[in-house]
Amino acid sequence: MVSNVPQIDHPFLGIEIGGTKLQMVVGRHDTGIVHRRRFSVEAGRGAQSIRENIVGALPGILSEWAPAAVGVGYGGPVNWRTGQIVKSYHVPGWHEFPLGDWLSGLAGIPVFVENDGNTAAYGEAVAGAGRGADPVFYTTIGSGVGGGLVHAGAIYHGYTGGEAEVGHLRFGTGGQITESFCSGWSIDRRIREAVEAGGRGVLAELVAGDPGNEARHLGAALAVGDAFAVQVLEEAAGQLAVALSHVVHLFHPEVLILGGGVSLIGEPWLSAVERHLGVLVMDAFLPAPRLVLSALREDAVPVGALALAAQRSGCVSPN
Repeated sequence: MVSNVPQIDHPFLGIEIGGTKLQMVVGRHDTGIVHRRRFSVEAGRGAQSIRENIVGALPGILSEWAPAAVGVGYGGPVNWRTGQIVKSYHVPGWHEFPLGDWLSGLAGIPVFVENDGNTAAYGEAVAGAGRGADPVFYTTIGSGVGGGLVHAGAIYHGYTGGEAEVGHLRFGTGGQITESFCSGWSIDRRIREAVEAGGRGVLAELVAGDPGNEARHLGAALAVGDAFAVQVLEEAAGQLAVALSHVVHLFHPEVLILGGGVSLIGEPWLSAVERHLGVLVMDAFLPAPRLVLSALREDAVPVGALALAAQRSGCVSPN
């Protein structure tokens, strides 16, 4: 395979493994992504399908680009020290899978595995909306809800894996968590149930005409002031703000970054979360931290994976 872009010094391979997509990119955080392979994830086919895509694409990438190391952002809890997956809540077949060892065996180069929220947070802190700020907290609102905290130029790690899991903060004792209200899949379900119950309006019409991934229609419906779209947005933003208020009270980040697919709605989403957060933070800590949209958008995880590979391998300092 012949590339139509210039070669770069010290390239790295970044891999994003999520609930809806797999991305394999080559580049560096400071030069950008110069090569990309993207695959849709079919959750029903499980982790084996994702691994088959990696196996198929990896030899060509290694041959053409000769990356020095691999960084991986995985959509679920991992043991970052060993690279072993703890569990997947979205795609079956990853439970206790030794992803780091498996990949390093295939590639023959160092592999570093992190939770995708941590990886995206690192990407934004190094090359995105959190650059120059400290601490930086990032939350991704996609198929699930995740988070990551970067302090003093490094990903914050707790005693065991699973830090910054803002998506699994519990609301009361009924078992509902942040993801129950404001993940992309929960918003899809909320919209779908309302439409099936006879809901009307622009959002309902858009969903009826093009069903599946219902949350992707929110932006268009909000643009024309659809009342149901506004209601869905406010409900999800309010619940996310509750979770972020806990982040503020615990960590006092300088900046809070909203990322993931839902955040592609843009300014309406940012404004709604900011408005709700402002009344949830205790008076002594006002004003609330600066709230911004992800600058890297859908590239937050892969760019973070490139920066992770650079930093952990010691080949290049990302700072």
